[in-house]
Amino acid sequence: MDKNNNSDVDQEAMINQSRKSGLTYNEAKAYIAQTTGGRGTHIYSDTDVEAVKQKNAESMANKNNPS
Repeated sequence: MDKNNNSDVDQEAMINQSRKSGLTYNEAKAYIAQTTGGRGTHIYSDTDVEAVKQKNAESMANKNNPS
């Protein structure tokens, strides 16, 4: 252990474990946003907003004017 380091934690081992542990914070945030939705997640979305608006408008028109 380094004399200047008062921690009992082996920093190199901690860094290596961190690298092996999976997703980073930002990767986890992006994954959660893409798979569960939520507030402020639009930057992760691949939804075509205009297509959804068009489909909703068509649906409402069909609902109001049944054949």
